[in-house]
Amino acid sequence: MTANTLATRLSRSPLSTWLISLTTTFTIGVIGMIIVLVRGLQVTGLSDRVPWGLWITLDLSAIALGAGAFTFSAAVYLFRIKPLAVLARPAVFIGFLGYSSAMLALAMDIGRPDRFWHPLVYWNVHSVLWEITWCVILYSTVLLLEVLAVAGDSRLGKRWPRLHQIGHFAHRLTPILAVIGMGLSLLHQSSLGATYGVLSGRAIWFKPSLPVMFIISAIAGGMSLTMLASMIVGLLRRQQFLPDTICKNVTRTIGFITLGYLYIKIWDWAATSYYSNSPATADILSRLHATTPYTTTFWGVEILLGGLAPAVILLIPNLCKRKPLVMFALAMVVIGVVVNRWNITLSGLVAPPDWSPGVLGNIVAVSYFPSLVEICVAIGIVSYALLGFTLGVRYLEIYPHKSKAR
Repeated sequence: MTANTLATRLSRSPLSTWLISLTTTFTIGVIGMIIVLVRGLQVTGLSDRVPWGLWITLDLSAIALGAGAFTFSAAVYLFRIKPLAVLARPAVFIGFLGYSSAMLALAMDIGRPDRFWHPLVYWNVHSVLWEITWCVILYSTVLLLEVLAVAGDSRLGKRWPRLHQIGHFAHRLTPILAVIGMGLSLLHQSSLGATYGVLSGRAIWFKPSLPVMFIISAIAGGMSLTMLASMIVGLLRRQQFLPDTICKNVTRTIGFITLGYLYIKIWDWAATSYYSNSPATADILSRLHATTPYTTTFWGVEILLGGLAPAVILLIPNLCKRKPLVMFALAMVVIGVVVNRWNITLSGLVAPPDWSPGVLGNIVAVSYFPSLVEICVAIGIVSYALLGFTLGVRYLEIYPHKSKAR
């Protein structure tokens, strides 16, 4: 076969084009990672005043959208909701990709990835980030064991008997792993919110509701991403491996969870930013409104497009029967979670406190925009997750190959 013939065949295959595109963008991301490791964080748009940016947003979003793993695993293995078993494997695999993506982002953001092991040896029990580090490492290990169980049952397990044995052993531990995973995930999903909520120097963050909102939004976002990915795979394969009753029940559950999240979020805004009229919070919100699109992204994307609109679509019977609308609603929930993590990450940083050393009182807000290297690394991490999911769907038994009746 000549090179021209091979290129022609590849160009005619949508899957090959997709894989080549992802491989290319992932390679660009790897080059960006090497640049960061060689030259340090000075190649980024981060600074002492804005130490968290695009990568932490990606980290928080990946962890949140991986929450479908513990949700569906708990539903199947703890609460014995067997019809949801078809979603357990894809949820676990998506969770593993999400957490490994988050670790890649953190490895770049901490500046010294060679010291990642320090929290394991040098304990700081008073730090929320220390507790999160332990939970993420342990839960990632749980997800890896669950993925090994999936790989052992696939064609890879048939080719390598040793992998099949390991996978079979891990599969026997699945109920125990589901219990451990649920506890670890609940701990660190909420602790991520507590990381911001305990910072008294940042008035817009300092509140006890952030851990609750983080865990609820993660459950809604994780379930939405798992459902959306499964529906897309079904369309591409022209299969119906998700019965309509399952789709209806799960999407309605997501709709109710989203409504509950909106209820808490609106009351949180009212209690901290409207009725209380706290001077520090009001000052920060006025700065954000004057210098950033925070108000638009909060009300327009988080509340309206990422919360209210999806909840209406998923809960109104005439609308939830239309799959394109349902897929749109699920995508909006996912986008709403990502925008929420972006807003929370930057909102308390771009408006510095007046008492901060070296900050003049007339500074309205500091600036941050991701550098080209940051963007390339972020694109590379996203490409890794998409590439991993594509190959996993193709070579692992994540979804059933035979169509099921409606």
